[in-house]
Amino acid sequence: MEFTSRRFKNGPSDRKSEAASPIPPSAKIARSAASSAPVADAHSEVPPEDVLDELRELTLSAGAGVVGEMLQRRDRPDSATLIGSGKLEELQGAVAASDADLVIFDHDLSPSQQRNIERALEARVIDRTQLILDIFAKHARTAEGQLQVELAQLQYLLPRLGGRGIEMSQLGGGIGTRGPGETQLETDRRKINRRIRHVQKQLEDVRRIRRQQRARRENVPVAVVALVGYTNAGKSTLFNALTKAGVYASSKMFATLDPTLRGVMLPSKRQVLLSDTVGFIRNLPTTLVSAFRATLEEVQRAALLLHVADATSPVALEQQRQVEDVLGELEVQDKPQIHVMNKIDLLATSKRAALINSGKVVHVSAKSGLGMEALLHAIDEAITEDPVKTARLKIPQADGKALSLVEAKARVKKRSYRGSNVHLEVEAPESVLRKLGEYVV
Repeated sequence: MEFTSRRFKNGPSDRKSEAASPIPPSAKIARSAASSAPVADAHSEVPPEDVLDELRELTLSAGAGVVGEMLQRRDRPDSATLIGSGKLEELQGAVAASDADLVIFDHDLSPSQQRNIERALEARVIDRTQLILDIFAKHARTAEGQLQVELAQLQYLLPRLGGRGIEMSQLGGGIGTRGPGETQLETDRRKINRRIRHVQKQLEDVRRIRRQQRARRENVPVAVVALVGYTNAGKSTLFNALTKAGVYASSKMFATLDPTLRGVMLPSKRQVLLSDTVGFIRNLPTTLVSAFRATLEEVQRAALLLHVADATSPVALEQQRQVEDVLGELEVQDKPQIHVMNKIDLLATSKRAALINSGKVVHVSAKSGLGMEALLHAIDEAITEDPVKTARLKIPQADGKALSLVEAKARVKKRSYRGSNVHLEVEAPESVLRKLGEYVV
């Protein structure tokens, strides 16, 4: 076990202040004895300090204030308390000194570990999954989003129901063992299971409506382009920059949960639907992936994925790998992708000048509008639905409707007037040329 960082408001983190710290002497001895033990970092691919920074951002997004932080490394988790008795004693002193009423663990806690830690600290304890669920509950605005969050919360709560003691015991056999009947635990489980089934049925109705809407959309050759990426990478800001939709965008994590579809006109005059989806995160709870499957179906049905990443993040590659893992769970990792490196306006001018775009990687700033045209052209090249074709048209000048369609949906390369007709050479989507079929030469 090794301490890498420890910061509290009531004292600095350097070793000179240890004499004034709230750590009990026995915990200091346990820490010193364990300092030479071999370390196996559970977050070896992400620096521990960055893991702690992410947890802090999640906590602030949930509306809590951070009064202290601890970072621990050990070779394996303790089955009873996750962190071991010595570390727990140190944490107990820190909680008492800082008057904290909530302790958040970045690691998932088993129901027994959570109860044991709460009993020792005399404070409420939650793990990373519960924190993310709380943020989702806070930001869910539509009825669908609220249903999905409720389902995830119920699935998380079900295995964490505790018993109420012997007075709530079920019927036993023999004299003196006959309890009052069904336990409160069984009653609670039955109620939660009933509610889970009800919410699942409502979500299935949502999925059915989505399928019907999608079937109507598929009758028109309009491709869907889905934005995916790590939370707080700037997906909603990019969505607004491309569509002028004005959806809510914030620097807080998981600020956008509800899916939004808007049309975007490409340089070829083809129309595509852009879909904004929930952001992903390291070790995204499986209950959330399951609960938000109705929302993530837009990702599964998309013709192209825009994988948005923060170009300024020191762990951008690891964040992209985490997103790829979630895409693998959704079985869409093989879909065509364009990597959109966002926030380049925050880079130094020399670094920004050295960036090179390609068909697979585009550098943009959604906030300032840098690189939007390059991104639209990359999307245009990657979309295969409703291909663009060249054709020659002969349209009567009196047919204003056909001429208006050409101006709106096609790129005119040549135009000439002969008699009462307009002769045109155009590049247009196949669907538009079908509508103008009687005028194709």
